[in-house]
Amino acid sequence: MFLKKTVRDIDLENKTILLRTDYNVPLIDDKISDDYRIKQSLETINYLLSKNCKIIIIAHLGRPKGRVNDKLSLFPVAKRLQEILSKNVQFGIDCVGPKIDQLKSNLKPREILLLENLRFHPEEENNDLEFGKALSSYADIFVQDGFGVVHRAHASTSAVSQFLPSVAGLLLAKEVDTITNVMDDPKRPLCAVIGGAKIVDKIEVIQRFIDNADFLVLGGAMSNTFLKAQGHDIGESLYDKDELKLARDLIQKAQAEQQRRNFVFLIPFDGVVSKDPKENIPTRIVDWSSYVIADIENYPKKPPREDFQIKKDEKILDIGPFSGAFIAGGVQLSNTVVWNGVLGVTEVKGYHNQIGPYAHGTDLLIQAILGDFGNKPFSLVGGGDTVGYIMERGLSEGFNHLSTGGGASLELMAGHKLPGVEALLNKD
Repeated sequence: MFLKKTVRDIDLENKTILLRTDYNVPLIDDKISDDYRIKQSLETINYLLSKNCKIIIIAHLGRPKGRVNDKLSLFPVAKRLQEILSKNVQFGIDCVGPKIDQLKSNLKPREILLLENLRFHPEEENNDLEFGKALSSYADIFVQDGFGVVHRAHASTSAVSQFLPSVAGLLLAKEVDTITNVMDDPKRPLCAVIGGAKIVDKIEVIQRFIDNADFLVLGGAMSNTFLKAQGHDIGESLYDKDELKLARDLIQKAQAEQQRRNFVFLIPFDGVVSKDPKENIPTRIVDWSSYVIADIENYPKKPPREDFQIKKDEKILDIGPFSGAFIAGGVQLSNTVVWNGVLGVTEVKGYHNQIGPYAHGTDLLIQAILGDFGNKPFSLVGGGDTVGYIMERGLSEGFNHLSTGGGASLELMAGHKLPGVEALLNKD
């Protein structure tokens, strides 16, 4: 249960609202390639419009490092929001200053003003009080709806709350409620699939799932470090030398948990390898566990050693079909699936169809979650690359909850309090 006040718990009629959204959307040649985050903010915006509010929206885009960068302007976002709402959206060329004060003071009920990128000012990430005060001018209430930023104590998530009554938007409340409920009281069995590149980014989440999940899968480039820690030769595969001890510790922790209870811990036991992650380079499957593939391909001859080993100039770029089938089977036995991080190099396009040569493992997982093999569990998906791949495939409607927050969702899954949520008013 969400314990902070939301827009439904406070009188908003005819008020001026400072609304923090997460409009950190991908841009290609000044065009928005994925407007999912914009669309997710509409429920809160429409609710505020129904209360005759004046709406001042603040957001950031990219990492301009405190300097103006025309390529990271929020103007394309203002245009897209206007198209979606079929309603005029004014745009401010800055987020503070006399000209912006004038725009704010001239705003009328049911009008929307989107201000320029907050991160053009270093004061934003420094959580500067004076900057927060300037952002708060002319507003009556602050509404925090940018779930993707509430794990940071910035001026637009923390400082502004010292100058205005602060409540949650509908998206933020939904995100926190859904993730918290899944972590604290999931419908079991609970399956967690964690991908990505670096263990250190997800160590606390992995540790919590070792304690809490019934089936835990580690995939993506991160799993290469675990394989290296187990003594496997991984060729030129990406891995982190500094995290080898951490990987060994997590493996030991998981193995101890397997002895204690009915818990499955999976590190891939086969993979798709290639000399280079390009669409025109030949691939092969290496099974470094049971050598079944090498045995079948060479029968009746005995397979040469190199057929079940990764060569020195090869890289692991996806999980293999045996690992994928095992994961899909685990999903079929689960009632809740949490997924964060793709399992291969999904951005490489394929020659034959939209499934790239290193996206088969991720696609098999998607099929299992969507119920193509029978059971359809409740699904919670986080991580920008993961959600982006799902959106690119046009499959978003099949998942129960696609989180708009990467770091924020991981922090929440790990059990941490989020500064931007803690700054809001408590429910009575």
